Amino acid sequence: MPSGVIFEWEGREHNRNPKSADWYWVLGIVGAAIVVALVLFGDYLVAVMVVVAAIALALHAAKHPPLHRFRLVEQGLLIGDELHPFSRMLSFSVLEDIDGELPPLLSIKNESWLSPHLLVPLEGVDAETVYAYFLHHVDEGEHTHTLNDLVAAWLGF
Repeated sequence: MPSGVIFEWEGREHNRNPKSADWYWVLGIVGAAIVVALVLFGDYLVAVMVVVAAIALALHAAKHPPLHRFRLVEQGLLIGDELHPFSRMLSFSVLEDIDGELPPLLSIKNESWLSPHLLVPLEGVDAETVYAYFLHHVDEGEHTHTLNDLVAAWLGF
């Protein structure tokens, strides 16, 4: 277990944005229309995948995002019990909301192929101090939101 906790805070993957019944109706109607078109073209496997994806999206929209515990330690960043060492981080950046309504996000690009881009909310901790600490251990880079981030925001996640 890594020692020397420097900062510790908690945060959620994203803010819960409750979906209305209309959102679920639109998801169902669009999903059904796509499935009907795929069945008419004889693409049954993709039709099954669309049904599974629509169900997964509806279930994800209905659940509350889990509360994660973040700890900045001497070796890297602990998210829950999983250590992301500084040695595997390629670059970092602190993304701030222009309007100031959302907390800043720590964006980390690392060598892991399972999670190559981490977004960590910096709510409840001094973002400038975390930035200064990361600057001593990891190169700073220009990070922009990924396509996945933009699609998730568009869907209301």
